[in-house]
Amino acid sequence: MGKEWNSFFAVFFVMATSLSGCLGEDSSDDSPIVVEAGLPDGLFVTDSTGNYTDVAPLEMQFYFSNVGEQGAEPSIGMTSSGCIFFTAFEKAMRSCDAGESWEDVSGPQCAFQTNDPWGWVDPITDRVFAVQMQGLETSWICWSDDDGESWLGNPHDSGTTPLNDHIKLGSGPWTGEGPYATIGSLSSNLYETAVYYCYNKIAGIFCFTSFDGGATFETGGQVIGLATTNGGLHGAITAAPDGTVYLPPRVSTPTIIFSKDNGYSWEERYMGEDVGTPSIRKNGEVATDTESNAYNIWVGSDQGVYMSTSIDSGETWEQTSVRVSPIEVISATFPHTSAGDPGRIAITYLGSENSSALGQPDIDGEPWNGNAHTATSNVTHYLYVTFSLNALDENPVFHTQRLSPDPVQVGSICLNSGDCRTDDGGSNRNLLDFNDLHIDLDGRVYIGFADGCTGTCATGNNTTPENSRDRLGSVYYLSNGPSLYESIGNLTQLIAE
Repeated sequence: MGKEWNSFFAVFFVMATSLSGCLGEDSSDDSPIVVEAGLPDGLFVTDSTGNYTDVAPLEMQFYFSNVGEQGAEPSIGMTSSGCIFFTAFEKAMRSCDAGESWEDVSGPQCAFQTNDPWGWVDPITDRVFAVQMQGLETSWICWSDDDGESWLGNPHDSGTTPLNDHIKLGSGPWTGEGPYATIGSLSSNLYETAVYYCYNKIAGIFCFTSFDGGATFETGGQVIGLATTNGGLHGAITAAPDGTVYLPPRVSTPTIIFSKDNGYSWEERYMGEDVGTPSIRKNGEVATDTESNAYNIWVGSDQGVYMSTSIDSGETWEQTSVRVSPIEVISATFPHTSAGDPGRIAITYLGSENSSALGQPDIDGEPWNGNAHTATSNVTHYLYVTFSLNALDENPVFHTQRLSPDPVQVGSICLNSGDCRTDDGGSNRNLLDFNDLHIDLDGRVYIGFADGCTGTCATGNNTTPENSRDRLGSVYYLSNGPSLYESIGNLTQLIAE
C-alpha cells in the first residue's frame, strides 16, 4: 500500500459545488450544498440510519505512512512537538518528520516480547507510555518525558491469580472528588494528571490509579458490576476534561463503566438497546469532547457501527442509537474514535462491502460464526474513516471515506482469540484485537492500523486469504481537511508536495 492523497475527493467537491449552482454566486450563503450527482466509489454521506443524504461531502485528503514494522494491536499518539508514536509489538516507533521516516526508540526497560502491547501519550503533559505484558502476572509500565530519548520503567504485579491480560493505560484530569482526592493532596509527588491502568483477570476487570504519573499504582482493585462479570474484557480508557473516566466492557448490550472520583468507585449505564452487540465482535470505544460530552461507539448485532451520546458526563445516554457506518458497509470491526469540540468527531473501523450480516449466509453460503469468513472466501476488508461535525444534532450527518486503496484483509478477520484456523490449517489470527485513532493539539486525525494485505496481495497479483496474513504497522493522517477544533478551521498538509 503506497502513499495516497485521495485527491478525487477534492475534485468531486468542486464538481458537487458547481452542480449545485453555488460557484460564482453569493459566497456568504452558508446553506448546505445539495449534491445532484452520484458519489465517487468509496465516498459516503449518510444520515443517522446509514442511508444516503444529499449533503456535499467534506473535502478531505489523507497521507499514508508505512511504519516498517509488524504492528498488530497498534496504539498511536502525538506529542506537542509534532512527534508521532506508534506501538509495534515490543517496539516504540517514533516519527518526528510527519511520517516520512520512523525509528525504534524503545528503552531497555520495556524490551519484552509480547502480543499485548499498549501505548499512550498524555495530551496534557506529553508523557509517552509504553506498556508491555511480561508473562501472565506482571506488566512493565515505561514512560518518557523527552519524546522517547530516555525511558524509566517499573513492573506492576497483578498477583498470582491469572490473568494479567488486555492491558490498557490512560490519563486525565484530577476531579477532586472521593477518597483519592485526599490521598493525592497528601502526596508530595502528585503528578499533574491521574494515570489509570486496567486489565482483565478471570475474575473480571481490575483498575488502578497512580498519583505519581504511572510510576506506581498503589490504589485500586476489582471493578464490581454486572458489566464486569464476563471475564473482564474491555476497551480503551478515556478521560473527559471534567475528569470522568470511561471504560467500555465487552458485553451483549452496549454498556459503559465510568468513574467520577478518579477510579475509586465505578458505575455502569446501558444504552442503545435497540441494537444489541454480540460479544464476539470485540470492544467499542468512548470519545469525549472539550465540553465533556461523551460518544460511545460500538458494533451492533447487524455488524454496523453505532453511536450513543451523553451530555451529562455519562449519567444518561441516548437510548435510540445512531448508525455511523453507511449501510453499504455491511460488516465492521475495530471501531475507534476521538472528538474535539462538541459534535466534532472522527471514527475509524475495518469494514467490508461484500460480506453479509450476522445470522445470514456469507458469500460462501455458510453462516457467520465469529470467525468472520472461511479462508477460501474472497471477502475484502478496507480501512474506513467517518467524520461528523454535528454529531450531537438531532439529525447528524456522517461523512465516510474508504481510506485504503487496496484491502487491509482478504478473507477472515479472526475475533475468537486463540481458536481461529483457516481451511488450510494455518492461523488467521493476524490482526488481533484493535487499531487506534487519536487527534493532536490541532485537531488533526491520526489512525494507526495493521495492514494484513501487502506485497502481491495488495498489487492484485495474489489477492487471496492465504496471502493476506501480514500485520504491517501503518498510519493514515488527515493532510487537508477539517480540524476537530472549530476555531482552527481547515488544516493544510504537513509535508510539502
